[in-house]
Amino acid sequence: MAKKARQRISYVLELDHTSSGGHRLGVNGLAVDRDNAILYSGGRDGVICAWDLNLDLQNQFDYDRISPHQNAKPQLTTNFRASTQAHTHWVNDIVLASHNSALVSASSDLTVKVWRPESGDTEPHTIGQHADYVKCVATPSSADWVASGGLDRKIYLWDLNGKGKSLEIDVRGEDVSEKASVYAMSVNRNILASGGPESIVRLWDPKSGKRITKLVGHTDNIRAILMNEAGDTVMTASSDQTVKVWSVTAGRCMYTLTMHNDSVWSLFSEDPELDVFYSSDRSGMIVKTDTRGTVEMDEGLSVALAQEHDGVNKVVACGDYIWSATSSSSVNRWRNVETGPDAQLPESFRHLRGGSLRSRKPSIASVNGAEKNEIPAKSILRISNTAAFPPEINGTSESSSTPGMPPRKGSDLLIDPMVPGIEPIHHLPEETIEGQNGLVKHKLLNDRRRVLTLDTAGDVLLWDLIKCEVIHRFGKKHLEDVEPEINTLEAVAPWCSIDTSSGNLTVVLEPFNCFDAEMYADDLILAEPIEFREDQRINLGRWILRYLFARLIDEEIKRDEAHRQKLNEIVEKRKAALRSKPPTSILIPSSNAQGWELSDSPVTTPRANGANWPLTPGLGIGVATPTINMVGVSESAFAPGSPLDKAPPQPLNRASVEDYFTSGISSADAPTKVPTTPGPAPADQTAAKEETPKSPVETKDKEKDTAKSPTTPFGKKFRMGMSFGTKKLGRSASTNIEKPTVPEEKPEENKSESSSNHEKEIDDNFHGVIQKIHIDYEKKLLETPDNLIETQITPALPIDAPVLKLPSGTRVIIQEETSGGSANLYRGNVMSVGADADIIEEKAPMWLGEVLLTNTIPQKEPVKVSFVLHPWKDSLPSIATADGNNRLNANRMLRVKKILAYVAERIDPQYPQSEEPEPGTLRPEEYLELYCNDQLLPNTMSLATLRAHIWKGGNDVVLYYKANGRKEIPKELPQPTLEDPAVSDPGGQTVIPPLVTVT
Repeated sequence: MAKKARQRISYVLELDHTSSGGHRLGVNGLAVDRDNAILYSGGRDGVICAWDLNLDLQNQFDYDRISPHQNAKPQLTTNFRASTQAHTHWVNDIVLASHNSALVSASSDLTVKVWRPESGDTEPHTIGQHADYVKCVATPSSADWVASGGLDRKIYLWDLNGKGKSLEIDVRGEDVSEKASVYAMSVNRNILASGGPESIVRLWDPKSGKRITKLVGHTDNIRAILMNEAGDTVMTASSDQTVKVWSVTAGRCMYTLTMHNDSVWSLFSEDPELDVFYSSDRSGMIVKTDTRGTVEMDEGLSVALAQEHDGVNKVVACGDYIWSATSSSSVNRWRNVETGPDAQLPESFRHLRGGSLRSRKPSIASVNGAEKNEIPAKSILRISNTAAFPPEINGTSESSSTPGMPPRKGSDLLIDPMVPGIEPIHHLPEETIEGQNGLVKHKLLNDRRRVLTLDTAGDVLLWDLIKCEVIHRFGKKHLEDVEPEINTLEAVAPWCSIDTSSGNLTVVLEPFNCFDAEMYADDLILAEPIEFREDQRINLGRWILRYLFARLIDEEIKRDEAHRQKLNEIVEKRKAALRSKPPTSILIPSSNAQGWELSDSPVTTPRANGANWPLTPGLGIGVATPTINMVGVSESAFAPGSPLDKAPPQPLNRASVEDYFTSGISSADAPTKVPTTPGPAPADQTAAKEETPKSPVETKDKEKDTAKSPTTPFGKKFRMGMSFGTKKLGRSASTNIEKPTVPEEKPEENKSESSSNHEKEIDDNFHGVIQKIHIDYEKKLLETPDNLIETQITPALPIDAPVLKLPSGTRVIIQEETSGGSANLYRGNVMSVGADADIIEEKAPMWLGEVLLTNTIPQKEPVKVSFVLHPWKDSLPSIATADGNNRLNANRMLRVKKILAYVAERIDPQYPQSEEPEPGTLRPEEYLELYCNDQLLPNTMSLATLRAHIWKGGNDVVLYYKANGRKEIPKELPQPTLEDPAVSDPGGQTVIPPLVTVT
């Protein structure tokens, strides 16, 4: 079975809506619906917007209204119509299909989607997926299919009626090339053209997928492709600053147009023969080229129409207007200009232009004066290096091309200072369709709970990743200036990654580390105070997941109640049946030689002589535990005070009180020794139980571990990553005692249990956790048919995950890792996850189900920090062992005050022996201080923070303790003996040197 791809959870924090609709980042795609006067735009924020233009786009040109100088006041007519968060990454291209009824989009989130807003669709539907970024989409006019190409070097044809993929083309073919990615496409019903970084135009048959030919000539990435209606001419734009026109029948380049001086990024034409087309480049220049009526293409007219501030990603034209998209979130509208045979050119150009035209139409300029709509000479570009038009102008006089001068590119500035540079017709757009502000930069602070962001307006915001909201606004400042003011001195384990590539703040949780970070509960500021345990920590990953999917948990609890209700109805019916038919007689079994009857009955009456097998609930609980089947267990293991004993725990001594997070501080060099007695086990077990509340599943597992190893009651320490070996755990002093004879029934149970599990396969997803719970219900129903089934869904309680009220717009995404990035499996928000329970059960990973429904997080070895303790200038006794070893290690989150408590326990003879000291007794942190690199350490600083920000080194951290004078401590203390309880291991594992384990 193939290994399942790794899945991750992402959530997107909601940004303020400063206006009704619009993009937050740059716009990559534009498309115009002429019939309905609607403009569609696709942005880098993953959003697709629809705009009502309120313009008449049916008429081609009204030349009397078109003025290059724009003396009339611009009209603001565009209104926001609708938008949809179509993708979670950049929208790279959009195209209208199916008679403009469907908008198809290609995205870097690997998907191709179709949106039908006129049919009432609020959300787009995925019609296909690539293995890498999808860069372009194309469709023939009025066709019911689209083609998509991407960085996975594949072209797919998708059916728009829901039939899925109809054709797959491997662009690499026989020529295996790493540069075979598809950046541009154009298609009609018979030919599909593609291009990319390998600078080759490839032609394909869209019906069979076979390659027709390839066109070689460009020297850089091909960024845009057009094809005429007949399919015999292809036009390409490239990063080599040229536009090439190819003959498909001849298989070669016919013209190379050089009107641009920078990488050409976009081409657009509505002309079936491509006689009029628009192009744009990286410098922001928008050019219109008209070759109607010319014999040779390089005799056409090329005009610098407009100049944008940024590179133009896409240009489209319709009627009298042109729209351009850039890295800005706004879209600009420009007035078109007449460039045909009736174009009003400077007088010096007219005879040159007229001589190259096939026909002349009467000029309409004489009506309103020849100067009204005249195109400035500075705006006319040389269409190619071989073009004779326009002539070079020296100053204001006319002249032909200077003899001996090499031909120049269309927008080259001549060396002669008297020759003016290129100047576009329009300097300002007629209308700007305003976008919104998106995030462009971020900085995760040291506490890894807060993030600073910078948006496109220059505003700096501070976000809380747990509350999912903005907690402070700093206005227009430099992010680097704000960071030092609010950053804290902390070192928290990485638990998430931040992404602002879509203009939003996206937090990504990976299963391998999202549960690594914790924070102390006493650092929280809560609206409703909660009584936490001392030094309790909150797991950040579990906390946020608990409330991102709160409505899902509520829905699963309701479903679980309904499921258990059906099972409990069976139990009630069985009980009612037994009550209605009571037994008429009681059969008393006859005793055998040993005083009890061999019977299949699960309940056997105890005999008076004491030779019984008590299985009745409430009788002999101790011997009813699973330890009855343990081999090699001494009778002392069941003595009062053992972990199996249910009596009230004894008071804890100071050596057995453990830190909440680990079993304390352990010597990094201490050897593992064979346990000699399980003496202090009950106290240690009680302390462990008081440390962290466990769900029923975890409690059940813990009891199993205890039963399997009764001679190691400190077994929990090994699960928490303590520095004790495990090779000798199977041996103890009790193993020399004669082994009790017990029936070999456990293996049979295990065998039947495993076969049962084999019959009922568990899905490897969220639903698999529910299946496990239902299987346990069935087992309990068989084992105890008269008992009602209690729920096993135990989500994290407020003490482990304080209540959060997340904004309703917080989006939740479940993704799967792919070869080219990540693919979306589910997308919703915190309000919809309950209604989408069926989808999430199928798509979400199993580890998410375990966290949400059973409060179980994957177990990992805790990270520890090694350190050395010295008295400050020998002012206090040393805590080193007789051989001088004072090297220790502890959990990275252990606080300074815990280390001081460890020191006080060993050097202060008046250190309180009881868990609750008398009132007025000074705590260790009140009369002891800890120093590192001559800096006094705060009592709440963790070892991880100390190592990262104070010690700043890779070796063992060196710490010095000293008294602050509030309490007298003798400088000399007698060496502790092995009988000293402070020296022995609190877990009862072994007798160890004075420094090995303490809390």
